[in-house]
Amino acid sequence: MINTKDKVTDAAASARPYVERALRDKELRDNIRNAYVSARAVYDELASRRKVSDAATRLAYDKDLQDELRNAVDELRNAAGRVQDVRRGSVEAGRAGWNGLILLVGIALGILLNPITGPAVRRVLARKLFGSGNGFVYQGNGSKT
Repeated sequence: MINTKDKVTDAAASARPYVERALRDKELRDNIRNAYVSARAVYDELASRRKVSDAATRLAYDKDLQDELRNAVDELRNAAGRVQDVRRGSVEAGRAGWNGLILLVGIALGILLNPITGPAVRRVLARKLFGSGNGFVYQGNGSKT
């Protein structure tokens, strides 16, 4: 049974690359800071309205407010991309090759074993690999009846 200390240790170990990236990566910190500033500006503009409908109307028609909100979303996307770069450097990056190989083998097997296209594809493949001669003819089960 896993105790609380082990859970905390596991959580800290999984968060470590992200924390290290946040400490070392100035561009990531800038993206997060810019996103916060933009989101805060949008919030301050909309929070000053007494009614929700006034805030929604303002957001729908005010191009500057829309641009500020768009800027916040873009900065968060950039920050998320930077954080995902940490993930790509881990063990999961090696899985992409295996996943591609498994996908390719699955597609090939699907084409070869498909009851509609399979016989024709197998015939063409056999002609390419073994030649077009009739060197092999199926004789049945070998009984003389």
